[in-house]
Amino acid sequence: FGGGLIISNYSKIRTISIRQTFLLTTLSWFFMSLFSSFPLYFSDLNISFTDAFFESISGITTTGSTVLSGLDEMSHGILLWRSIMQWIGGIGIIAFAIVILPFLRVGGMQLFQTESSDRSDKVMPKTLQLVKALLAVYILLTIMCTLTFYILGMTLFDAVNHAMTTIPTGGYSTHDASFGYFESPALHYSCALYMLMGGVPFVLYVKFLFQGKVEFWKDEQFRGYILMLCLLISILSLWFWTHSENDFAYALQYSTFNIISVITTTGYATTDYTLWGAYSVAFFFFITFLGACAGSTSGGVKVMRLVVAYKLVKRQINTLIYPRGVFRMHFQNKPISNKAAMTIMSFLAVYVAANVVLTVLLVSLGLDFKTAISGSATALANVGPGVGDIIGPAGNFSTLPDTAKWLLGAGMLLGRLEIMTVLILLSPYYWRDGKMKKPGAYI
Repeated sequence: FGGGLIISNYSKIRTISIRQTFLLTTLSWFFMSLFSSFPLYFSDLNISFTDAFFESISGITTTGSTVLSGLDEMSHGILLWRSIMQWIGGIGIIAFAIVILPFLRVGGMQLFQTESSDRSDKVMPKTLQLVKALLAVYILLTIMCTLTFYILGMTLFDAVNHAMTTIPTGGYSTHDASFGYFESPALHYSCALYMLMGGVPFVLYVKFLFQGKVEFWKDEQFRGYILMLCLLISILSLWFWTHSENDFAYALQYSTFNIISVITTTGYATTDYTLWGAYSVAFFFFITFLGACAGSTSGGVKVMRLVVAYKLVKRQINTLIYPRGVFRMHFQNKPISNKAAMTIMSFLAVYVAANVVLTVLLVSLGLDFKTAISGSATALANVGPGVGDIIGPAGNFSTLPDTAKWLLGAGMLLGRLEIMTVLILLSPYYWRDGKMKKPGAYI
């Protein structure tokens, strides 16, 4: 179908404006999800179209929330299709985050403007070179992950499927027990490593493989990402060790895997961590919002915005102490403009507001507050499992009302496309001709 559209609209000169890109991006992700639901709907699963669409948009957005059960006995074709959806969605979000978002200047992503990102109103041909390099890295990591899983004891089918959902930080598994089906510590740690790699900015891989530049630790976002993970893993491991009868090795293994899974918004689970106690429930709920690095396959707020927000708060405190002082902010050794800072703070405000609105709507449908607020958080952050008995690591979303599934699907799309990319389509100014109607009234 896509090939037919390309052939029927072929032209040598192909340009697209910023206004068109907003609409094209949103429609592309929506129709990809719609088309991906057809194999599920017309299969022998006997599920409703709502469930089929929920499963497909969860796959394409690499969220990982599922309405399906009985995966261990399910058709290999269906299981493979679920993995393919997440694999396609993963490379799609990398290209979107690195190529499109800096172009659209959404959520502060203009801080990642590169030589391959266009600075005008048109997309330049150099974009294709970057996308090819990103795809090569993506395929290489998938192959490496497949071989690692296979060598460590998975069947070839399981290794392929889990590699295709680990690198894009998607979280679909071929087993109801998720990654907990595999009890090997070596598999747990190797999967944690590849999930961590999926949360790294893919531009750093491109620089390493194609330019020979090792700039991982030089990258401010990467350093924040690694330090954040080390701190969170240390806190939970020590708490779990001192509040259970398990030894420290067990606590470290399960804390490491599940924290990296949630932070990178993969959504795999090796155990039902909500049974560890109230502290672990609150802990995992709050880290749901964080996310890994911008320019990776993960969702959430992203480390970049957390770092800039911290610097903004620090500057504000210094300004209160020294009213006449001038305090400059830098990210990646480049100055942060007030416009970029305002864009990031606006994103954070809208992100919180979207969580509140979606939670209220879910509660109005009869969901309990824990399910509603964690469902909202996991949809917008594209994580997968929530907390609680219904949609927690040991449950799924099949028992939710159809309206709730459509709302959560909309939340997944909003979160995947950084919210503002979709919300701008609701502005009446977007649909005007783009000319100034009155002083100060621009689109």
